[in-house]
Amino acid sequence: MRQPLVAGNWKMNGTRASVEALLGGVVSGAAAIGHCGIAVCPPFPYLQMAGEALLGSRVALGAQDVSIQEPGAFTGEVAASMLTDFGCTYVIVGHSERRQYHGEDDELVARKYARAVEHGLVPILCVGETLEQRERGEMERVVAAHVDGVINLSGVEAFSKGVIAYEPVWAIGTGVTATPEQAQEVHAFIRERIAARNAEVAAGLRILYGGSMKPGNAAELMAQPDIDGGLIGGASLVADDFLGICQAADQAA
Repeated sequence: MRQPLVAGNWKMNGTRASVEALLGGVVSGAAAIGHCGIAVCPPFPYLQMAGEALLGSRVALGAQDVSIQEPGAFTGEVAASMLTDFGCTYVIVGHSERRQYHGEDDELVARKYARAVEHGLVPILCVGETLEQRERGEMERVVAAHVDGVINLSGVEAFSKGVIAYEPVWAIGTGVTATPEQAQEVHAFIRERIAARNAEVAAGLRILYGGSMKPGNAAELMAQPDIDGGLIGGASLVADDFLGICQAADQAA
């Protein structure tokens, strides 16, 4: 049985005051969540603050990105060893905003995934198609390429040490959510693609849905057989909303 996971991607949001208040609410409410794994991924400047606030709680700490480089002369980069030094468990790699605005391709994302695993972090690999790609019938090609980048570099077994998050780009921050049936179709496609190479790895792999998941639609999405939680954007910035999604995942487990 796969343990569900709900991870909050705070993106470039937060102040010291808002982070303190948000973490207080999440930690307090998470104590009532029995089975679902919970993580928050704040911006880099707040990692230490978040790590201290999460000590002794059941909420894990994650980061939003990681460098392929080891520590050295790489201005502006953050190494995997630095993330573990601050107590991170998870790290997001290949988010569509990194692909779109920073030109990250499948090869670079796969190298970030590998670097995270090498340092004992659990990478959350983001995959997903744009609206134009979906309308052209290219969803499977695009998602397969995102998944295959990791397989080609590290082998399918690498997915026994990570998580995949399907985020249809057309549903990120738009308020538009894929229907449960649309989401399940892609999640099943991902699992089947991995199962063709290693059925055991595929069966144990957690595949999250991301893309305007909210407390009001979380239960229906989580009820799908191949949806194992969520990578949450906007709703993760409101403690009650985030916890509502965690509760839905807990009940679906």
